[in-house]
Amino acid sequence: MSLDALRGFDMLWIIGGSHVIEDLAKASNLPFFNTLAIQMEHQQWEGFHFYDLIMPLFLFMVGMSIPFSLSKRLASGESTKNIYLHSAKRAGILFILGMISQCNLLTFDLSKMFIIHDTLQSIAIGYLFSVIIYSRLNLKYQLGITAALLITYWAILQFIAVPGHEAGILTRESNIAKYVEQLVFGRFDDAPAPYTWFLGSLGFVATVMSGVFASTILRAQTLKFRWLTCENPMIRKTVTLFVTGLALIITGQVLSIWFPIIKPIWNPTFVLFSSGLSFMLMAAFYFIIDVKGYQRWAFWLKVIGMNSIAIYMGVHFIDFAAISHKIFFGLEQFMGNYYLSFKSVGRLGIEYVILYYMYKKGTFLKV
Repeated sequence: MSLDALRGFDMLWIIGGSHVIEDLAKASNLPFFNTLAIQMEHQQWEGFHFYDLIMPLFLFMVGMSIPFSLSKRLASGESTKNIYLHSAKRAGILFILGMISQCNLLTFDLSKMFIIHDTLQSIAIGYLFSVIIYSRLNLKYQLGITAALLITYWAILQFIAVPGHEAGILTRESNIAKYVEQLVFGRFDDAPAPYTWFLGSLGFVATVMSGVFASTILRAQTLKFRWLTCENPMIRKTVTLFVTGLALIITGQVLSIWFPIIKPIWNPTFVLFSSGLSFMLMAAFYFIIDVKGYQRWAFWLKVIGMNSIAIYMGVHFIDFAAISHKIFFGLEQFMGNYYLSFKSVGRLGIEYVILYYMYKKGTFLKV
């Protein structure tokens, strides 16, 4: 249940949770909410805000699902060929959904379309290659491949120069990742957005693989370390998740002294730091929900998390904020500046009612 709840927690901020915080900050102008509101914005280039965790956390959780699903299918005797075909189909559907949601596919106008510009597309890439890595290699080689991806990407960023510039320059205006992006996609690149997806795919796969490793820890039959004396296997797994996350965060922060954390190009230090935070969040949710058994409080997050694809696409096509205003507009005269935050809460409520209805009916949109 902890994985579904964490997925719901992640989705919450995309479907309107961030707007609640931002609107409260505008209405109250209190330092506490102003500080939180800053964290609800993406860092423009170097650095890290809470909202920068939303996308990598999704990739991390996709990785966590791979060992659970593939182990069952392999155990049932399904052929590797069928697994690859099914995975390729899922990746293709996710990629097309991403083109629909943020790449202007439905304009049917080539001059307005991008090839790639959406979280679902990064998930598709990371998922497909991670399935191949997980199904073909043992844990030692999985770790080796993941490390090699990050080292290769670091070497490209550090030692290959944009023509007319020195190697190692990483600015919004000039970096080798964006240069390659424009070479590969041409007019279908999402310029002037600073995000890169082609070389960034090395980081996407590494992020999904970090989720695979977290899942491997949770699924381990034996997990023993000399420094960990607790006999409860679930506590041991929680501690291992937490310590792994802490080590990744520290490593990412230390390396950022020389190689800054930059989300738009999904560079290796960003992968390490965001994966570390994902490990620690998973440890917290797993401990509270699955180990200690405090599940009732997380039910509403589970409802959101189990239909994440449905609501992700829904908020791109349905203006839930406008619907909320249509329902609650009469309260604006009484609430003043706080009406906007109330309307944002109302938006979340409407979305949740729909998801709860789907949950009760057993209707889940899956790819």
